[in-house]
Amino acid sequence: MKTGTLSKKKLNNYFWGYLMIAPVLIGLMVFYIIPFFESLFISFTNMGPFGTYNWVGIENFKNILSDSNFYLALKNTFIYTIVSVPITIALSIILAVLLNSNIKGLSIYRTIYFLPAITMPAAVSMVWRWLFNSDFGLINYMLSKFGIAGPSWITNPKIALFSVIIVGVWSKVGYNMIILLAGLQGISKSYYEAAEIDGAGTFKKFTNITLPLLTPTIFFVVVMSLIGAFQVFEYIFMMIPNNSVSLESTQSVVYLFYKNAFMLGEKGYASAIAVILFVIIMIITFIQMKLQDKWVNYN
Repeated sequence: MKTGTLSKKKLNNYFWGYLMIAPVLIGLMVFYIIPFFESLFISFTNMGPFGTYNWVGIENFKNILSDSNFYLALKNTFIYTIVSVPITIALSIILAVLLNSNIKGLSIYRTIYFLPAITMPAAVSMVWRWLFNSDFGLINYMLSKFGIAGPSWITNPKIALFSVIIVGVWSKVGYNMIILLAGLQGISKSYYEAAEIDGAGTFKKFTNITLPLLTPTIFFVVVMSLIGAFQVFEYIFMMIPNNSVSLESTQSVVYLFYKNAFMLGEKGYASAIAVILFVIIMIITFIQMKLQDKWVNYN
């Protein structure tokens, strides 16, 4: 009787447990898992209108590997990632440390820095597109007050990508800051009290206590930031017109995927691009997971 009651209770717990996670599981299945396998299948086909397709095997992948546009987009994506991620994380750590101290208006500052993270990327891009406008943008107007001729931020192929990087960094700093701030607040104050007794200054406390104990959070932020950077799309799509001379020097792999899938109608080719990007992200994430033991401190 007791065993039956326990098993009934266990079944009841399982039922309610799976019921609670069912919306997430269904969402993952419908929006991620099923589309992934569909994209994988389509990457081996030449998809036509109304769902018709021809099986072409690895032909799409061969064409990608001989496509100079893909290598240029891959180069742009790597430049965006290599430049934006370290800057974003460094600024996020500095802001998190500053906003972890007792200063007046702390909640207001935290809210202001976090606002870009909850603002739609399309809205952010449109605002920055206006700010970067070479004719009537606010940035060039302010520079002109100091006698400086502002550059063509988003129409000059040499600097357009770095303009996109500025927007990407500005947008992501607040989100990473909140995560790092949570990590900072999990560090026991007893470490700092012991360091003060030993006569350690602010810099030594930061390098010997804060950074080592914050490495698990930093690791998470690095992994997520790299994945997000490799998927950059909205800022390029909204800020750079599709007839601009700077588009080629700024388009990312995801933008190239969008262009082939929805502008040119090459869904098989676009799916192959998405699969290759997935493999690249998986390899980089795997390398990070392997290297974490060398610098991440879980003690």
